[in-house]
Amino acid sequence: MKVVVFDYGSGNVHSAVRALAQAGADVELTADQDRVMAADGLVVPGVGAFDTVVDRLRQRRGDRFIERRLAGGMPVLGICVGLQVLFEGSEEHGSTKPGLNQFPGRVTKLDSPIIPHMGWSPISAPEGSTLFRGIENERFYFVHSYGVHTDPAAQADPIFDAPRVTWADHGGRFVAAVEQGPLSATQFHPEKSGDAGLALLRNWLTSLKGSR
Repeated sequence: MKVVVFDYGSGNVHSAVRALAQAGADVELTADQDRVMAADGLVVPGVGAFDTVVDRLRQRRGDRFIERRLAGGMPVLGICVGLQVLFEGSEEHGSTKPGLNQFPGRVTKLDSPIIPHMGWSPISAPEGSTLFRGIENERFYFVHSYGVHTDPAAQADPIFDAPRVTWADHGGRFVAAVEQGPLSATQFHPEKSGDAGLALLRNWLTSLKGSR
C-alpha cells in the first residue's frame, strides 16, 4: 500500500516513516498535492504545540487535502497532535486558533499532578475497532500534556455513524484514539509503541485495501 506521511515541518517524523515501512507500507514523506491525493493512505503526524501544528498544516494546504481525501472516502491517520488538530480547538497556551473540526470537542489540559503524561499506558478499545483488532490488551506509548476529555461519539451528528472512541486514563479518562469511516487518529505514538504499535499500523494498512 502506498502511504504518504505529510511533510509540513513537524519535528522528527522519520520514526513514523520507518515504522510504516516496517509495517509493510511503501511510504514517502512529502507535501506534494498529487502524491498526497494519490496515496492509499495519508498520515498526519504532530509534534509540538497545537497552534504551531495547525498553522503549518494550513500553510501547506494540509487542511484542504484532508477534507478532499475524506470527502472521497480516502483514509487519513492522525498521530498525537495530529489527533488534537482534528477537533474544534485547544486551550494549550491560550490558543484561539480553530482546529480542523472533523470531530466535536476541545483539547484541554490533563487533570493530573504529573504532567506530561509520558510512558506506557493501557487503553480501553470499543467493540468492532479496526485499529485495535487483536491488540485490545496491549499498552501504548504516550507523550502529552493535553487531551480530549469529552466524548466525540456523544456529540456526533446523528445523521452520520458515530465514531468509535478508545480511552486511556491519566488523572481522568481522555481520548486515546478515534475511528470514523476513513478518518482515524491516535493520541499515542504507534511508531514508538514497539510491537503493539506495529500491529496497529498493520491493522490500519490492511483496512486501506478495503477502501480502494
